[in-house]
Amino acid sequence: MLIYIHGFNSSALSYKAGLLREHMAKLGLADCYACPELSHCPKQAMAQLEALITPQDPRGVTLVGSSLGGFYATSLVERFGARAVLVNPAVRPYELLAAYLGPQKNLYTGEAYELTPQHIADLRELELETITPSRYLLITASGDEVLDYRAGVDRYAGCEQIVVPGSDHGFRGFAAYLDTVVAFWQRGRV
Repeated sequence: MLIYIHGFNSSALSYKAGLLREHMAKLGLADCYACPELSHCPKQAMAQLEALITPQDPRGVTLVGSSLGGFYATSLVERFGARAVLVNPAVRPYELLAAYLGPQKNLYTGEAYELTPQHIADLRELELETITPSRYLLITASGDEVLDYRAGVDRYAGCEQIVVPGSDHGFRGFAAYLDTVVAFWQRGRV
């Protein structure tokens, strides 16, 4: 199973999620792809993702985490033994998002909610000191205007890494890496 995990105030309707969904369908693998619409609450989002992983053999699961989804994916990989492709991952989202406490609106669904100190505390609880480098592929853009790509390069040192010059946080060139994502997933299924 290939599970796409969207980022903060994003959605299963996002650009990258749609590209990967269409690519998997084109390959005849639509039934091996999932992309849940995650709750804005970290604990609920993690419960949604755990429910997708636990019926599977976690070793055959690859998560594709974008931004905050990369942070969630890291926690899940280390707990369940899955693998992950991280696309412009948030390394310490509890630090970044602390500046955005207050009213929020999801860019895709229009859902309005309040980002609270509890959200930040819940994210901090997911932090891990160490990771298993062989379980990750980092794909990051040096032109990310939201996150410093070097934090991801440092955090995922020892992992397979692709640093893309330029681009942006939305990673508009993601289509060029779809086969790379699928190949990483398929290597883990063997």
